[in-house]
Amino acid sequence: MIQTVDFFPPIVDDPYTFGQIAAANSLSDVYAMGGTPVTCMNLVSISSCMSMKQVEGILQGGYDKVRESGAIIAGGHTIEDAEPKYGLCVTGFIHPDKVLKNSSAKEGDVLILTKPLGIGILAGASMADALDEVNYKLMCQMMSTLNKKAQELMMPYAPHACTDVTGFGLLGHGYEMANGSGLTMELHSTSLPILNAAIDLAKDGIVPAGAYANFEYLKSHICNKGNIPEHMMDIMVDPQTSGGLLIALPEERAKELLKKLEEVTPYARIIGQLTAKKEKSLIVY
Repeated sequence: MIQTVDFFPPIVDDPYTFGQIAAANSLSDVYAMGGTPVTCMNLVSISSCMSMKQVEGILQGGYDKVRESGAIIAGGHTIEDAEPKYGLCVTGFIHPDKVLKNSSAKEGDVLILTKPLGIGILAGASMADALDEVNYKLMCQMMSTLNKKAQELMMPYAPHACTDVTGFGLLGHGYEMANGSGLTMELHSTSLPILNAAIDLAKDGIVPAGAYANFEYLKSHICNKGNIPEHMMDIMVDPQTSGGLLIALPEERAKELLKKLEEVTPYARIIGQLTAKKEKSLIVY
C-alpha cells in the first residue's frame, strides 16, 4: 500500500482548474512509485470570502481528475482558514517486488523526463499578469495532466528508479536520486524539454523565489561543465507543480520506452545518464 498526501493554495484563478491541478499533483507520488491510485480523501481549506460555487468548482475539478485516474473519492475533511487550500490524501497499491524508489538507480542508466520544465516560472508570471492566454492554457494543461499514461507505459520496461519532478526542481529531485543511489547524474541542458515562454521569462529574471532557495541548497553538489547560463540553471531548479516523471533505466529499454511515450506526449526526452560516483552528485553540460 502506498499512502501520500499533498495540498496547497490556488496557483490559478479558476476554481475548477485549480481542483484538477491539485488533484493531479497529489496523485503523482503514487505513479512515481509505480503504483495505481485507488481511494482519495479531500483536504479542503475554505476561506470566508469564497462562495459556495467556488468551493463546488474546486471539488468538481478534483473529482473529475480522480475519476480520470480510475480511483474514487471516499470522503474528506474541511476547515475554515484565511487562505483557500485543496489537495488529496491518496491510497494506492503495487506489488511489493515492483515498488519504484528514487534511490535505486544503477550505473549506466539513462534518464527520461516526461513533462517539460518551466511550469513554476510560468505560474509566477501568471500571478503577476505577465503571461499571455496561450501560454496560460498550456501551463494549466501541463499541470493538470496525470502521470497515469507515463506510469502505465514505463512499468513493462522495469525501470530501476523513478521520481516525480515537483517542488525541488529537476536538479533537486535529480540530486535525491543520484545521491541516494550512490551515483553521479549527468544532465544535458540542450536535451531538456522546456516550455518556450519560460526561457524568455527566465532571461528577464521572472523566476520564483523557490528556485533560488533550491539552487542555494544544491550549489555545492553541482558541477557546471557546460558553462550553462544563469537563466538555464534557473529553469533546472524551477519548482514544478504536478511535474513529469524522471525515470532511470538501461539505455536499450529507455529508447524503446521513449518511442511509446512520444505517442502520448511530445515532451518526453532522454536528458542524461547516471555514472559512477564522482566528486559532485550533479554534472550539467
